[in-house]
Amino acid sequence: MMKILIVLTSHDQLGTTGLKTGFWLEEFAAPYYVLKDANADITIASPKGGQPPLDPKSDEPDSQTAATARFKADPAAQSVLANSVKLSSINPAVFRHTKASDGSPLVEGKSVTGFSNSEEAAVELTDIVPFLLEDELIIKGANYSKGPDWQPYVLTDGNLITGQNPASSEQVAQAVLASA
Repeated sequence: MMKILIVLTSHDQLGTTGLKTGFWLEEFAAPYYVLKDANADITIASPKGGQPPLDPKSDEPDSQTAATARFKADPAAQSVLANSVKLSSINPAVFRHTKASDGSPLVEGKSVTGFSNSEEAAVELTDIVPFLLEDELIIKGANYSKGPDWQPYVLTDGNLITGQNPASSEQVAQAVLASA
């Protein structure tokens, strides 16, 4: 059985704006069900453990998908989410500060994607988020590329699979299954 770790945020504030943030529901629900339906053993973790904060915008009607509807009707999945394990209790792979065995950044020289600067600008958070993921990946030596804003875009480089945005989440899960 394939073991999968899904890491969600515990951060719930957008800078000093007083606005709420958290994980994007569709980015969790779509891959969760692709992997769950493939009988993967899934562990949900967050830095603080317990219930990760949900970005309220991801719960608005325009952001709903079949996967989010399925999640809202699935008490077992809601319970798993509400009881995420504390990240410090496991050894996950997190890109920003993770080093390879030789001490270099894990993403150095790897083809990766992630939420783009233009998408961050479109949601007017460029000056609020603590760093821009696209810039950070490039600083760490990654071969960053992106597709059109808000469209699915997934890159696989060896065992490293990355998706650009919420629209990429289901394809990322499918790429994980294909690589197993």
